[in-house]
Amino acid sequence: MFRTALRSVLAHKARLLMTVLAVMLGVAFVSGTLVFTDTLGNAFRNQSAKSYKDVSVAVSSHDSRDGGGRDDGGPGGGGPGGEEGGGRTPGISAATLKKLGALDGVSSVIGRVDGFAGVADQDGKLIGSGWSNTGSNFVPAKDGEDPAYTFTEGAGPARDDQVALDRTTADKGGYQVGDTVRVGTNGPVREFTLSGVFTTEDGAVNAGGSLVLFDTAVAQKLYLEPGFFKDATVSAEPGASDAAVLAGVKGLLPDNAEAQTGKQLADDQATDIESGLSGLNQILLAFAAIALFVGVFLISNTFTMLVAQRTRELALLRAVGASRRQVKRSVLTEAAVVGLIASAVGFVVGLGLATGLRSAMGSFGAQLPAGPLVVSPTAVAAAFGVGVLITLLAAWLPARRAAKIPPVAAMSSVHGLATTKSLVVRNSIGGGLALIGSAAIIAGAAGGSDGRTLIGIGAFLAMIGVIVLIPLLSRPVIALVRPLLRRVFGVSGKLAAQNAVRNPRRTGATASALAIGLTLVTGLTVIGVTVGQAVDKMTTDNIRADYMVQMASGGGLDPSAVTALEKAPGVSALSPQQSAGLKVKGKFHPASAVTPGDIEQLFTVTTLSGSLDTLARGEIAVSGKTAKSNHWRTGDTLPVTYDDGKKGSLRIGATFEENEFLDSVLLPTDAVEAHESRPYISQVWVRTDGGASAAHEQALVDALGDNPGISIMDRQDIRNTFGGFINTALNIMYGLLAMALIIAVLGVVNTLAMSVFERQQEIGMLRAIGLDRAKVKRMIRLEAVVISVFGAVVGVVLGSFLGWAIGQTIKNDIPGYALVVPWERIGIFLLLAGVVGVLAALWPARSAARLNMLTAIKTE
Repeated sequence: MFRTALRSVLAHKARLLMTVLAVMLGVAFVSGTLVFTDTLGNAFRNQSAKSYKDVSVAVSSHDSRDGGGRDDGGPGGGGPGGEEGGGRTPGISAATLKKLGALDGVSSVIGRVDGFAGVADQDGKLIGSGWSNTGSNFVPAKDGEDPAYTFTEGAGPARDDQVALDRTTADKGGYQVGDTVRVGTNGPVREFTLSGVFTTEDGAVNAGGSLVLFDTAVAQKLYLEPGFFKDATVSAEPGASDAAVLAGVKGLLPDNAEAQTGKQLADDQATDIESGLSGLNQILLAFAAIALFVGVFLISNTFTMLVAQRTRELALLRAVGASRRQVKRSVLTEAAVVGLIASAVGFVVGLGLATGLRSAMGSFGAQLPAGPLVVSPTAVAAAFGVGVLITLLAAWLPARRAAKIPPVAAMSSVHGLATTKSLVVRNSIGGGLALIGSAAIIAGAAGGSDGRTLIGIGAFLAMIGVIVLIPLLSRPVIALVRPLLRRVFGVSGKLAAQNAVRNPRRTGATASALAIGLTLVTGLTVIGVTVGQAVDKMTTDNIRADYMVQMASGGGLDPSAVTALEKAPGVSALSPQQSAGLKVKGKFHPASAVTPGDIEQLFTVTTLSGSLDTLARGEIAVSGKTAKSNHWRTGDTLPVTYDDGKKGSLRIGATFEENEFLDSVLLPTDAVEAHESRPYISQVWVRTDGGASAAHEQALVDALGDNPGISIMDRQDIRNTFGGFINTALNIMYGLLAMALIIAVLGVVNTLAMSVFERQQEIGMLRAIGLDRAKVKRMIRLEAVVISVFGAVVGVVLGSFLGWAIGQTIKNDIPGYALVVPWERIGIFLLLAGVVGVLAALWPARSAARLNMLTAIKTE
């Protein structure tokens, strides 16, 4: 029986090709994902270990001057303690570093400061991705070299008018040693002379950003204060214990700093890397599972048709003494061989996919650390295990059906195609699952955010139920389009419609693959379009400003930027959005310090009580929801604690309706000016005379000194910023789901090819009575289109239902949420399904048209 199974595989190579391709694609996705994430994780872990190889103890600090806990030079959190028990401090002082260097067992201490630094190219545009554009200080050792960087040209900055650039940034900007480089931070743009070019393993550069090295004094002035450092690395003398050095370091640190060994830090980073890659791994594997799930229908369909076509052969085996178990084992052995071949090919393709993903990330600017391709035993076992197991599971029912073939019935060629009556049990089970799943989905939608798990369970049951019911649904649904096919395409259309429902199980299995893919695509589209329009409406309804000015890094703007923008010609209203957290009776309330009188012209602020004019008198405005939850009323005076720990009182002059782009408390900038040494300004909102124009935008650019690190967005840019990520996410999802749709297309091709094979006699008879080759081709194509569009319609209906249900669980978190059915995109999906049918039928239709009618008529 084993030899029989192998001969069967060799005898049906063409018919099993599509099955091999389906399994291969799914396995490639699984193995490629595992190899890619293992390779990436290993490379980053090695890079992390290399970065801290010579670091015995790493010290980090935060800015505790204003107690707000913000980054990028903004106020930081911390206790009342400070440098040597004094007040609040911006970091670690040079005096502390000197004491650390004098500890027993310490050979050297290097202090670092860092923050945003954007480099302009020759056209004045920012080089890099913004959030990963950083600046730091060059710290030469006794030999004049900084151990963290390897210079390939020139040397590190030695004067306050010099900088050094990483190799990639210098190449992108076309800079050579001695050139003038424009560098923007959150303050005014400055020009520097390029002193050198270096290579680095810095994570920001590897993420597609840039790194600028300043002289230490310049970096301290830009990012902290003269004489202070943000971080420090401590190197131990040979033979000294890292633990002992760590204990000594901790005893000298201020309250706003902490320390850990270099090994601990490297291990923590490795853990963070694994955690981050785990999420990516799970997402990619989820889409691989979808692809394999779709492949199950193709595999099952293939073996079902093979069993039907080999009925006489299997019956003969039974007649000569083969038991049911042996026949079943023969079919499963055939499936195992196919699974092994497909898994082997898929694993090799997966290695290529992993390499391609790595190259693709590099093409987007991410410079991944070098390292070998990591092929773990887990990846190998998963690839072959999944491939073979999926193939065996999909072939189990056809194998069981083959074992039940009665020898006498098969010898008389009574194939016994499934009828509607034979599907009663199947349809009852499918209907029950579909009803239970639909009820769970509706219940989950009614449960709000707590009902998402129930919707997930219901979606799985409903999808399985619908898939089981598809053979039953195919007859009435396809019957609706039969008159149209007959009128438009004549006899070819009539025959195509009849052929599409001749074997409901086969049609159902073929359509199911497309239905699954379109269910996911449609559900994602409904949610994405609905949320996108809600976010877009929220943006346009709440923002009246013509421009939003912010750092490309997402950090805080320097107050000098506000002053510069106020002087720009054409500006009619302007307000910073300055973070100013307040504590009222010990409870933190996020607040925005704004410009009184201008804020109403920049945002839609609906007053519920009082007047926003009171902001000009030093009073505050509170959102209605916050006022209600805290039992505050207009006219109340609140005891507050500012960021710097000082206490005061503020009177509520107005309450307003919530605006998604404003904090729950508004107060004038003057009210917090004395309490924040380094204000954190996230955005500046600007309105200009006559609205946005190229001239106004250029005036703002000029006012800011053409700073490459500051972005100026008009209304459309603002809408894209807050809503554009949804379209990006959708496109990524479409790309990942393409694998499942490709497998679904292979299923259509496979079904048609085998259908043509078993209908050779029929096609020969049709040719003999006058159906020409063109009409035969049209018949096969129309059959493919009918099956594909039927599957797509089922998927669109189910996907829209799921999209609605999931939307019900998130609508309370998204103001203005209203279900949007994207009819244009749904129309495109159905049109593409028809195109898929036409393309899938090319080969089967050509094969059918080329059949020799006399040979076909004699075929049994």
